[in-house]
Order: sequence, then C-alpha cells, then structure tokens
Amino acid sequence: MNLSSQPAPLTITANNAGKRFNRDWIFRKFDYEFETGKSYAITGPNGSGKSTLLQAIAASLHLSAGAVEYRTRNKEQGISKLVENEDVFKCISIVAPYLELIEEMTANEFLAFHGNFKPFIAGLPIPEMLGIIGLEKAADKQIRFYSSGMKQRVKLAQAIFSDTPVLLLDEPCTNLDSAGYALYNQLIERYCHDRLVIVSSNDAAEMAFCGQRLEMTDWK
Repeated sequence: MNLSSQPAPLTITANNAGKRFNRDWIFRKFDYEFETGKSYAITGPNGSGKSTLLQAIAASLHLSAGAVEYRTRNKEQGISKLVENEDVFKCISIVAPYLELIEEMTANEFLAFHGNFKPFIAGLPIPEMLGIIGLEKAADKQIRFYSSGMKQRVKLAQAIFSDTPVLLLDEPCTNLDSAGYALYNQLIERYCHDRLVIVSSNDAAEMAFCGQRLEMTDWK
C-alpha cells in the first residue's frame, strides 16, 4: 500500500452468516457490510464469539450458514468484482494471540521471511520498521529471547506494515505495557487511516479509534 495513494475500494459483506460447534450457535444471522476507510470494533463478553467471527471474516474457518464475500470496486466504472476465497489472504493481515512467531529466527529474519509471502509498504525497509517499533537494538537477537511485549511488537509490525487493504486485530495489545499501547495507537493513526480495520476486543483502549461498534450478543 503506497502511502501516497489510496487502495482500491473493498467491501466485506456477510450474508446470513452463522457458525456453530455441535448444536451450539456461536453467532447466527449475521448480516453486515464492512467498507474500506472505516474502522469497526467487535465487542462482547468472554466466550461470546468475537474471535470466531473475526476468523470467519478472514475466511479461515468454514461457516455453518451463509457466506462472507470480499469484493473490490471500481468507483469510476461502478464495477464490483468478487475476490475468490483462495485469494482473500492477499487482502488481509492479522494480529492474534493464537498466531505464533518463528522464534528460532531473529526479528530481521522473520520480517524478511514474511515479506516473501506478503509485500510490505513500499519505501519502508525492515531496519526502519524495527526502529519504529523500538526493537532496532534487538534486531539480530533470536525471537525466543524476547519478552512477551517485544514479541507482540513484532506481531504488530508484520501485520500493520504489510501492504494489505484489510487489517484484522484480535486483542492487539496483549502483553503490551503503557508505552506499547501508545505505539499501537501511533501505528494505527499513521498507517491505517485508509484501510478497513476490524478490532476484536473488550479493551476500550484497543478500539477507541473505531467508528462502528458491533455487539456479539446481537447475533445469538
């Protein structure tokens, strides 16, 4: 995503989407449209299905009912084009507690490895990324020697600095201290204003910037 240009408009549309495990519905009859340039917070009690819904939006789990579609739009021609499921991963980057880093790698190596699969923002080299997140002095240290907060900063870097129109954040400030929270908000403000951002959280500080709120209990 070139910082000097706008990404192609993209919408994520959920039509009667639902997910259940055995006989228990986690959410059902979920109809919603997410748009580029807007930010959304998914909230609800622990166990209400916030992470499950985020994974459904990411097309990483099979729905029990309905569908979630990604579409790119050409404003001038008014054309909407469906993104096939196998190509959705190209549109998204994600931060989540259940996603692991390759701890035998250094931060330099991990980000370079990640960049082979998903390009980073143009004009932002890895040393500069590590400087922004405050890990330049630990760039060549294996990640397994990092604190939990340092590891979370690497997770934020690999997602936020990826050149994707959609950013999915599941409890993105896990293990971060007050300085980490401040960094998180700086990254959101600087790199995410023209993207589609969805945050799954109960922490007001993680989703303060979100313009829309979705309460999971509305889709039980």
